[in-house]
Amino acid sequence: MEGESSSSSPSSSCSGGFKLYEELELREFRDRFVIRSKESPGDGFSIDRRDGTVESLGDGDDCAAGPSKASTIFGVVGTIRLLAGTYMLVISSRKEVGRFYGFPVYRVMSMRFLHCNEGLKFSSFQEKKDEAYFMTLLKLVESTPGLYYSYETDITLNLQRRFKLADGWMKKPIWKQADPRFVWNKNLLEELIEHKLDRFILPLLQGNILNNLSFQVAQLTLKSSPATMSLISRRCTRRLGTRMWRRGANLEGDVANFIETEQILDVEGFRSSLLQVRGSIPLLWEQIVDLSYKPQLRLIDHEQTHGGEGELSAAYAAEMQKLPNVRYISFDFHRVCGSSNFENLEILYEQISEDFEKQGYFLIDVGGKILEEQKGIIRSNCIDCLDRTNVTQSFLAQKSLDHQLRQIGVLTSSECISMFDEDYRKFRTLWAEQGDDISLEYAGTHALKGDLVRYGRQTLAGAIKDGMSALSRYYLNNFHDGIRQDAIDLVSGHYTVNRNGLSPFQLNGFDSLSVSDRIFSS
Repeated sequence: MEGESSSSSPSSSCSGGFKLYEELELREFRDRFVIRSKESPGDGFSIDRRDGTVESLGDGDDCAAGPSKASTIFGVVGTIRLLAGTYMLVISSRKEVGRFYGFPVYRVMSMRFLHCNEGLKFSSFQEKKDEAYFMTLLKLVESTPGLYYSYETDITLNLQRRFKLADGWMKKPIWKQADPRFVWNKNLLEELIEHKLDRFILPLLQGNILNNLSFQVAQLTLKSSPATMSLISRRCTRRLGTRMWRRGANLEGDVANFIETEQILDVEGFRSSLLQVRGSIPLLWEQIVDLSYKPQLRLIDHEQTHGGEGELSAAYAAEMQKLPNVRYISFDFHRVCGSSNFENLEILYEQISEDFEKQGYFLIDVGGKILEEQKGIIRSNCIDCLDRTNVTQSFLAQKSLDHQLRQIGVLTSSECISMFDEDYRKFRTLWAEQGDDISLEYAGTHALKGDLVRYGRQTLAGAIKDGMSALSRYYLNNFHDGIRQDAIDLVSGHYTVNRNGLSPFQLNGFDSLSVSDRIFSS
């Protein structure tokens, strides 16, 4: 995020913070890999190529013989143990994409697994076969989109939480600062944490991707007041998955496609933040892939089942009535807005404006004084929490931005962002591209209805693009996303390889290239 303001607090100060090692040397020996800091060569660790044992380096540990190969890597993502070996994931290339409160932020451009599985040669035929499938999944993990990190600061905390941290918080190891809900590689870090390799432990956030920008930024000029607006989306890791293979909630209440989106504004030394969240309808339901364009919904409620969005919405509304301090609004987006009436969201806003404005936003002044705090949050969702959700969130973000700019004094009470054509175009583009990024991670395609966000109406080109994306989603849902779900379940710890149990591929008497629905429990 560009546009560092002059405000500061003990928790957001650049001085005295914890810093990770940035460039690492990977030395490949016959019996082990050695990873050490380039700036402090004596600090590092080794991982045995036979059994994956991790050990901290002692004096002269890696100097007995020259390595067969040496290269530079840019971070250790973590380790995973499979049937016959351990595999360490490292960042092989990166790109600096911006700054977050003054600290450089990087996008992961490529990763690779280091194989510590020489014990595989002593495995049975079935174990070798199973390991080969698991290694196929690891290959998919190497190309996971939208991963970002910083060596010098945590990027998982929103501004309001970050600003209220206790003194000394920034001196903790970055993995201890991070919100574990948004650490994509949390499950992979356990062994590094156990060995207290704090300066090598790199939390990754899965978020937005756009033209090599993780934190999408728009430079605005509002009535000669330069401003920076940023969008940061943080994907929760508790129920990761692909569109049709992860729906609804689990028994712990974690939902699929849960994302916290933060809109941050920097202008005239003031900084403000608005949080919104999205997530799958928090009931136990599923939509089994069956080659139909729109598979039937099934609501898991004891012995009852339901078959459509209407029944699911009714069940959701009934459950919300049982909760205190929660207001549920059902809005028929297709009927009210159709494909070209973006402004009809005003009908929804009229129903929620009083509550929305009371919830407010977070605002600090030039001296770091808290002027406003966000007291509540809007949770938006459609069935996928993608297309209609993004249109609605962008509309609410625009309403809040107007209020913020008026309070700061950049706009008068009669002015709004939509009156400034170029700035309004940048604002809408920011939200449209963010919607595409979130959709690519969950559904594998760009968002539908992007034209409503960009232009306020559907264009012919947009309609054609939506049609192509819809067809792509159908193909991916039925023929590709199952194996992607297997890979996600494996790396996130949702499925744990049992070295002492029967082969999961033999339990049901079949061989399969995609086994999410059978062995990787949902």
